[in-house]
Amino acid sequence: MVRQHYQIGIVIRLKDSVPRISSTACDPVESALSLALVWFRQDLRISDNPALLAALEGCDEILPIYIQDSRIGTVGQIGEATQTWLHHSLQSLQATLESLGSRLTVLEGDPLTLLPALAKSLSVDGVFWNRSYDPVTLDRDKEIKTALADFNPQSFLSTLLFEPVKTLKADGTPYRVFTPYWKNLMESLPGDVPLAAPKKLPTPAIEIVEKTLKKPIKIVSIDDLGLLPTLSWARHMMSHWSVGEKAAQAQFKSFLKTAVKHYKNDRDVPSLAGTSRMSPHLHFGEISPRQIVHLVFAKRRNVMSLNVGEETFVKEMVWREFAHNLIYQFPHTVSQPLDQRYEHFPWAKNYASNLKAWQTGNTGVPIVDAGMRELYATGWMHNRVRMVVASFLIKNLLIPWQEGEKWFRHTLVDADVASNAMGWQWAAGSGADAAPFFRIFNPVLQGERFDKEGDYVLRWVPELAEVPRKFIHKPWELPEATRSELNYPAPLVDLKLSRQAALDAFTSIKTVK
Repeated sequence: MVRQHYQIGIVIRLKDSVPRISSTACDPVESALSLALVWFRQDLRISDNPALLAALEGCDEILPIYIQDSRIGTVGQIGEATQTWLHHSLQSLQATLESLGSRLTVLEGDPLTLLPALAKSLSVDGVFWNRSYDPVTLDRDKEIKTALADFNPQSFLSTLLFEPVKTLKADGTPYRVFTPYWKNLMESLPGDVPLAAPKKLPTPAIEIVEKTLKKPIKIVSIDDLGLLPTLSWARHMMSHWSVGEKAAQAQFKSFLKTAVKHYKNDRDVPSLAGTSRMSPHLHFGEISPRQIVHLVFAKRRNVMSLNVGEETFVKEMVWREFAHNLIYQFPHTVSQPLDQRYEHFPWAKNYASNLKAWQTGNTGVPIVDAGMRELYATGWMHNRVRMVVASFLIKNLLIPWQEGEKWFRHTLVDADVASNAMGWQWAAGSGADAAPFFRIFNPVLQGERFDKEGDYVLRWVPELAEVPRKFIHKPWELPEATRSELNYPAPLVDLKLSRQAALDAFTSIKTVK
């Protein structure tokens, strides 16, 4: 096979391609059309997609592909909620590609074996994709690049604003505290301008591709991936969402018009539409962090020119960067505490029944139950409530944070590996820049402060509809006769006593080296 060199991108050539007379930026010596292979992953969009745009700029045609990784433990296997969203997001991407004269070629299997086989089958000279930074994907990509060494693989920055390897302290060590991390990055914001979407994506005929492929490579449909859930809860949750690149852009533009100005305060009130709800769109790459940040900045040059709501929101975007930076630098923190003292923490024993009550929203603590029921119904939970339910699980029930992280991975549509792990370690007090263990959220006080009228609780815990508002966050204080008539459980634990038990447990590991 003759190797060719082009200005931008590396290409593959199909023997059955129709010869092209006019030259291009990647004009080969031979007359066959040049074709770039573009591997979609957590970048299910066409705008501001560096891998796609580089391939398109350098080559005559592109072949967009998606591979559903069948190996257990990969990012694609993180839960029914995420898989359900993925099904709809892939459908949306397929429709977008078709509107531009292209299509998504779907495969199923291990990319480590599929990609080299595909490269060989199609006489590949190069493959384009955008990088992900979780430990599983990083390790896998290293193996894939080795396996594709003869085919010049190329990857690009897309899922983050900045490369984690470049966001280090002056002494070359990684940040473990957010504030100095933010102060370092804010000087570089808003960063590079997002790339425009292509207006056309020339793609070879499917018949030519299928004819060229060698066994056992088989093109499948999105439905063949079996991503849709068997349980009713995950099917119903999608009624709360619009999915895809256009939906992500519309949702964020609406947020900028209606909510961002008051974001600093309203983001803490779960009954208000005060947050952007962009987390699942970001997780699947339906919109890029660069697009979001530039929309916030508009034509302004620096952070100091933003209003307080905008600046607070941009900080939240940088928290996301911080989370990915942490698991890049400390990959074990996805499942193990960064603070090694917590490996000796005296967690509760035989906690299965309490864990089940927490998962199903039957703890007897209204704001905790409201949050867990919101999660089960919609695949999402308000961030303030996430902190409350996490604190309750860890510090009132003394159940390991890994159990909560695992449940969120299963039920959240935005189950981002980095943000999920960082959030749970923050709540446990075992991670970087974590809340101290003795910071225990009192769910009653949190409810009374951020859900004063009980609107959020009553939406998800209708059993309390007749309870006087002053008891809505502590129904156990109702007169006994009234309390006995409620179809609502008593609290699993006494909040005051369980708080003290948690503090005593932490004391036992404070001096562990």
